[in-house]
Amino acid sequence: MKKLLSFLFISSSIFTFAQNPVATSGTDVQSSLDKKEQLSQSSPFKNLEFKNIGPTVMSGRVVDIDINPADPTEMLVAYASGGLWYTNNNGTSFTPIMDNAGTINLGDIAADWTSKTIWAGTGENNSSRSSYAGIGLLKSTDWGKTWSKPMLTDSQHIGRILIDPKNTDHVVVAVTGPLYSVSDNHGIYTTQDGGTTWDKTLFATSTAGFIDLATAPDNFNIMYAASWEKNRKAWNFDGNGTASAIYKSTDAGKNWIKITTEASGFPVGSGTGRIGLAVYDENTVYAIHDSQFRRPAQKTDSKKSTRNQLSKNDFTSMSKEDFLQLDDKKLNTFLKQNGFQEKYRAQNVKNMVRAGDATPMDVAKYLETANTQLFDTPVKGAELYRSNDGGKTWNKTHEGQIDGVFYSYGYYFAQVRVDPSDVNHLYVMGVPIIKSVDGGKNWINISRENVHADHHALWVNPNKRGHIINGNDGGLNISYDDGETWIKNNSPSVGQFYSINYDTEKPYNIYGGLQDNGVWVGAHNARENRAWQQRGHYPWETIMGGDGMQVQIDARNSDIVYTGYQFGNYYRINRDSGKRTYIQPKHELGESPYRFNWQTPILLSSHNQDILYLGSNKLHRSMNNGTDWTAISPDLTQGGKEGNVAYGTITTISESPFQFGLIYTGSDDGLVQLTQDSGATWKSVKGNWPANLWISRVVASQHKKERVYVTLNGYRFDDFTTYVFMSDDYGTTWENIGNNIPTSPVNVIIEHPKSKNTLFVGTDNGSYISTDSGANWDILNNGMPPVAVHDMKIQPVANDLLIGTHGRSIYTANLDALALMNNDGFAFAKIDKTRASSRYGSQGFMWSKGPEPAIKLSYYTPMAGKVKIEVLNKDGKTIFEDASMSSIGINFYTYNGTVGEYAVKRFDKENRPVKAQNGKYYLPKGVYSVKLSGSGGNASQELVVE
Repeated sequence: MKKLLSFLFISSSIFTFAQNPVATSGTDVQSSLDKKEQLSQSSPFKNLEFKNIGPTVMSGRVVDIDINPADPTEMLVAYASGGLWYTNNNGTSFTPIMDNAGTINLGDIAADWTSKTIWAGTGENNSSRSSYAGIGLLKSTDWGKTWSKPMLTDSQHIGRILIDPKNTDHVVVAVTGPLYSVSDNHGIYTTQDGGTTWDKTLFATSTAGFIDLATAPDNFNIMYAASWEKNRKAWNFDGNGTASAIYKSTDAGKNWIKITTEASGFPVGSGTGRIGLAVYDENTVYAIHDSQFRRPAQKTDSKKSTRNQLSKNDFTSMSKEDFLQLDDKKLNTFLKQNGFQEKYRAQNVKNMVRAGDATPMDVAKYLETANTQLFDTPVKGAELYRSNDGGKTWNKTHEGQIDGVFYSYGYYFAQVRVDPSDVNHLYVMGVPIIKSVDGGKNWINISRENVHADHHALWVNPNKRGHIINGNDGGLNISYDDGETWIKNNSPSVGQFYSINYDTEKPYNIYGGLQDNGVWVGAHNARENRAWQQRGHYPWETIMGGDGMQVQIDARNSDIVYTGYQFGNYYRINRDSGKRTYIQPKHELGESPYRFNWQTPILLSSHNQDILYLGSNKLHRSMNNGTDWTAISPDLTQGGKEGNVAYGTITTISESPFQFGLIYTGSDDGLVQLTQDSGATWKSVKGNWPANLWISRVVASQHKKERVYVTLNGYRFDDFTTYVFMSDDYGTTWENIGNNIPTSPVNVIIEHPKSKNTLFVGTDNGSYISTDSGANWDILNNGMPPVAVHDMKIQPVANDLLIGTHGRSIYTANLDALALMNNDGFAFAKIDKTRASSRYGSQGFMWSKGPEPAIKLSYYTPMAGKVKIEVLNKDGKTIFEDASMSSIGINFYTYNGTVGEYAVKRFDKENRPVKAQNGKYYLPKGVYSVKLSGSGGNASQELVVE
């Protein structure tokens, strides 16, 4: 049916793989944090400042909110991977208050507003693809200025924190535990002394952590805990099991009893999924359950396929004879609506079935994708239970199921809230947020046009009916009319980028795909402030929905963009005309469906911008901009595994700029493959790293044809080891070049396009630079918190490093000063020309502060100490002087262009500066000299003022 290509292929099966990687211990994580702090102090790049350029409007995932009970305009907002933010003006503006901690990954927070004490449970309590682990439980007694050393250091993910209102040293914590590995550190933990000592008072199993914890509003002794049994692997997620249950304590968490028994009325058994809790009073408690029990089989009409529209399931048991008798019009309708290739129309497919080249089952299999099991699984899903006797008995509040809320993926949802003033007024959070006013019998959707779909946190004002604050995948929303209308409060820069890219326009644009917030594009110098609300146009533009993925831009015409959403759904977009063309490669009828990774890689060939590569489990090449595709490889993975998550997929593609068709691929199951002849032959490349690790990047060098880099990520085994390797012989032998990078999974490595020895690496908690090909690494964190870095790019014309983070949007820093490192001693960079202006120091429009020059001086010193800055006129006389304390390495000083009043007389009368409105004197037009001198040496540069 399909002409097969002939490949010379070394199969992965000839290798004897080692066992899966080993989970990293909390002790190793803590040691790594100490090492990272040491690097922060010693880095010669610690003065290289990074600027956050947004975007902000689409925001990122909120996991918890904590409101001042005495003043609801004051609140703390915790983002999954974006840190902790504080506002005292009802969300008009926010300040980050956790950026100086060892991590900004959060699962839950709790605050004592009287003593200004914050407890931060690090590690997200969801089980998403990017639910990052934490470093334990942190405490701040000065409202985020400083943070304690981590407690419960092996917890990794924390579900809930409760503070005893009568004794704030008494805290109860629900530990969800590791996401991908089994552990005995799950459980409920209590402290009576503010965290000095801890007792584990409840443990379920090594695979069941505690996802929720709730207490009676007026009696801290009565509390309920929800355990959740789950088994997450890279290829499968089971979010249910017999150990999922509800427990009760009547002594503030010291002792517990399991209250969900067969006699209680609450579901028990293997299908019991994630549970969320809400307590109204000592007797009344609600539990939202993501039931993974299967729904009863639906009765079907055997004659359905002849009366109604066809469905995929109709073909699973259809005979050849019945298929050939199908109405052509009905079959064509099915084929068109389900995206079959144009060549697969009724008569063609019937001819294939008639000839034995295909079967009716092949028609059903053609539609199998990575999402099939996720969405086709007939589980019960969301259901709400209520107990009126303190958990002894439970009753479902509604008939049937609450459909259209969880969509079977309870790894992400299961939150319920009850209005403290009305026992029958309820909210359930899922894909929409829904409300009931009759105790859960009936529900209405209260999501609105400016509210994101996925909901994780909700606060209900006990003193003002209808005042609710909601946290979701798109940030924070506030409502004062019980969800009829919402305010959007998205000023923090907390976007969760998967990938970024740039074009060569002037000013150049930055593109990026975000978790659940689509693909956006904006000018790199776009102002990130509220002025757009007056103009009516935000400076960044969305060009794709869903989970935004990789972006490729045609270098000849930046209006032509290739991008898409999860599982390889890519488009060719003409931004000028608005036309978009779906370009995902399609398998042949009768062939096994392609497996596409959540973050399917795409690559435009640097040799020809008409040529596009895209990876499924095979490498596909299009010679005409994605219109037609050819698979130029066999399966380049280990073949996939049975499960409900796409696996056995290509994750990264790189083509050498030295040779067309010299291509490397990496897979999620640990294989690196190489072709040197455009896919005619392939070789599997094995390095001295553990087997089965996710290949996060394979990068063909821009500076040496034989050189290639590989980074591997053990996140999906809870292995946080730093894996960075380099080969100078096409992958025949490898050198580990990541040894001195603090422990953290690696997501990306890039070379500097002009400096062959300069490398950059992004990990799950920061960015690093090496100027000696990986022999030594230094941290880059001036202006950046410890956030996950998913992508890095260098815009070659501007020489700007762009960092796409998964939690704090995009950072940038100019790299021109790195050239100073090539000098043996003190070095001073050339100064950009500046302009004289009579407006300097004047009062601006509408009482705004007037402009002032900012002349950047960049220098390198091999010795720490004071450096004197002097500005000299043409006669060599000093007209400005200052001093700056400098550290070893690159340093920066911003000169505001002023002249000392004492030096005004040193100018010619016709060119003498005049005092500005602010009382300062500014440099007039002319040529000056700037001299730097210190213990490390001295140097001068010319300063031209036009």
